[in-house]
Amino acid sequence: MNQLARNRYLAPLLIGALALMAPPLCAAKNQPAPDWAVEAAKTPTPDNAMSAPAVVLYDEIVITVDEQNHAVERERSAVRILKPQGRKYAGCGAEFGADFKIKNFRSWTIAANGKQFQAMETDFIDVGEYDAPILQAAERIREVNPPAADPGAVVVCEIESQLRPYFTEETWRFQQSIPAVNQSLELDLPAGGHFTDVWHHYAAVKPVELGSNHLRWEVKDVPALDLENIHATPDWEALAARMTVQWGDAAKPSIESQWQAIGQHQGQLEEHRTDQTPEMTAKTQELIAGATDFYTKLSRITGYIQKNIRYFIIERGIGGWQPHYAADIYRNRYGDCKDKTTILIAMLQAAGITAHSFSVDHRRGFVDPNAPSLFGDHMITAIELPTGEKDPRLIARVKAANGKWYLIFDPTDEKTPVGLLDSDLQGGWGYLAAGADSQILQMPILPPDSSVLQRNGKFTLSGDGTLSGDVSENMIGEGASGWRLHIKRNDSKELHDGIERGISSEITGLTFKGYEFHQIDDLDKPLILDLHFSATNYAHAAGPLLLVRPRVLGSHAETVPEVMEGKPRKYPIEIGHPGRWHDSFDIELPAGYVVDEMPDPVNVDVDFASYHSTVTSKPGLLHYEREYVVRDVEIPPAKAADFRKLESAILFDEKGTAVLKKQ
Repeated sequence: MNQLARNRYLAPLLIGALALMAPPLCAAKNQPAPDWAVEAAKTPTPDNAMSAPAVVLYDEIVITVDEQNHAVERERSAVRILKPQGRKYAGCGAEFGADFKIKNFRSWTIAANGKQFQAMETDFIDVGEYDAPILQAAERIREVNPPAADPGAVVVCEIESQLRPYFTEETWRFQQSIPAVNQSLELDLPAGGHFTDVWHHYAAVKPVELGSNHLRWEVKDVPALDLENIHATPDWEALAARMTVQWGDAAKPSIESQWQAIGQHQGQLEEHRTDQTPEMTAKTQELIAGATDFYTKLSRITGYIQKNIRYFIIERGIGGWQPHYAADIYRNRYGDCKDKTTILIAMLQAAGITAHSFSVDHRRGFVDPNAPSLFGDHMITAIELPTGEKDPRLIARVKAANGKWYLIFDPTDEKTPVGLLDSDLQGGWGYLAAGADSQILQMPILPPDSSVLQRNGKFTLSGDGTLSGDVSENMIGEGASGWRLHIKRNDSKELHDGIERGISSEITGLTFKGYEFHQIDDLDKPLILDLHFSATNYAHAAGPLLLVRPRVLGSHAETVPEVMEGKPRKYPIEIGHPGRWHDSFDIELPAGYVVDEMPDPVNVDVDFASYHSTVTSKPGLLHYEREYVVRDVEIPPAKAADFRKLESAILFDEKGTAVLKKQ
C-alpha cells in the first residue's frame, strides 16, 4: 500500500486532527486552554445532535504555503462528548516521520462545569502506522488519551506541523460519523500562487477571500454519516463527503489535466525503477521459452511474480509512494504492492510487453473520477494488449481514451489468475501512470461466466429421515481464488473444522465425514472440492409423511433487513460480484415412499440478477435444480424494490419443502 489513505487512522471513527507530521511537542506543565478553545466549548449542542454519542463543535485547518510550495498546517478542533461511547471520538492522532515535523501538539479537556484538564506528556503514546507485522514503516502515529473525557466535556486539540515537502495536496475530510457544527479550511498561498478544489459527495462551496491569495472554505451543520444499522452499503470512506485542494504544479485547469498531472507525478517517482538487470532478463526469457501466444507469455511471468515475490512492506518517507528498484525487489524476493507492480512491469518489458502502474483503492467508490486526488490504498498493473488480442481468458480489460486496451491485473493477489480481477476492485476507478497518456480509468465489471460454481450432490434418504451423500463443487474465478487463499492460510485441521461449521450452519444433526481439494496450485484450472457427510433428522416425519427440503446445501439469500422491510434506501446496495451459481441435487427416496407434493418453480429476472429453480421427481428420486446469476456489483437505491423481489423469491425457494408419502 502506498497512498495517502493507507493507514489505520483513515476510518469513520477519527475526529480531530490527523496531520502528516513528526514527533510532537507536548505540555510539560499546566497551561490554560487558549481563548479559541474556551469559545468553542461554549457552542451549544444542536438539536439534531442530541442523540449522537458526540458532536464536532469546531474544526479549523489553516495551510500556509511558501514560495517553494512547502506547507505548514495548523488544526484546531473541539469535540463534545454526549454519551459514554462518545469518548472514542474525542481523541486526536497525528502521523509523523523523518521528513515531516510537528511544531506543536496540545490538548485540553474542558469539563461541563468549566474546569480545565490539560493532556500531559504521559497522556500521549506513539504507535506503529500499521498493525500487521508484514507492514513495516518508519512513520509513526502519536495519539492522545485526553484526561477527564466524560459526557458533557469538550476535548480540544491544537496541532501545528510541517507537511510532507513532496506533496502539494490536502484532502479535507469534513464529514464524520458524528455530526459537526462548524468546520473550515484556509489556504494561504504565496504571491502568484494558484489552486484547484474538487468535492466528493458535497455541493461545491465557493471560498471567501480573506486577503491576497488567502482563501477560506466553510461548511456548517454537516450531518453524521452513520451506517451502523444500514447493511450492504459501499465503504464508509466512499460515501463520506470531502474536498481536495491542490496548489503549485498539481493545480491544473481541468479534471482531465489534474488526473494527467497525478499520473505523471507517479511516473516521475517510478523513473528508472523498472530498469532490468541481466539476471532478470535471463529469467524472463527462461519463463517464456517455447511460448507461442501472448496469454502463455503473460501467465508465466505473472504466475512467477505471484508465487515468488513475497508481499512485505518496508517504507520510509517518500518510500511510501515510491517503489524500490526492480533489481532490489528481484534479489530480495519481497515487496509491497507498488514493488510487485514494478518488477512485473520490468519483466514484462523484457518480454516485449508494455505495462504501467495503476493506482486504485480496494474500497469501491473511494476514488472519484470527478475529484482528482492522490487518495488510494493500492497499486496494481495495467498491461497493454496488442492490437487484435482477443484471448477469451483475458477478461479484465478496459479501453483508455487513447484507444488502447489495457488488461488490469493485481500481482499482489496471489490466487487470482491473470485475466481476472478481484471483486473489490471491479467497477472502481484508478489512475494510469503512462506519461502524457496518464488518465483516470474505470475498472471493468466482469461477466457472470468469469466466476462459476457448479455444485452437484447425490444423496440417499432413509425412512428415519437420515440423509447421506456426497457433494462436488467445481469452481472458477472469485470463489476459487477465495478458497485457494483460505487453503494457504490454514492447516488441514482448521480447514476441516471451518468446512464442518459451514455445513452445520445449514444442516442440523451433521456428521462430517471428510473433504478433498483438487487442482489447488494450478490457477488456470477449476478448483474442485469434494464433501462427504450425513445428517440425522434431515427429513421430518408428520404422521405417514416425510417433509424434506430439496435444496440441501448453499444459500444465496442476502441479509439486508431494512431493504426487505421496505424502508427508504439512500445508498447503493452492494450485491457481491458477478457470477453464475448452479446447483443440482438428487435425493434417492426411502423404499416405499413417493413424492406427494413439490414446491412450485421459481423464476425471477431483474436487470442485475436472475434466479430460477425447479423441483422434479421420478420413481424413487427427487431432483432439485437451480441457477443464480449476478451481473453487477452494486445497484442504485431506486432498484431496492427489484432487490426485494429477488431476495423474497430466493428465501421462498430455499425454504421450500417437498412432501413424501408412504405407499
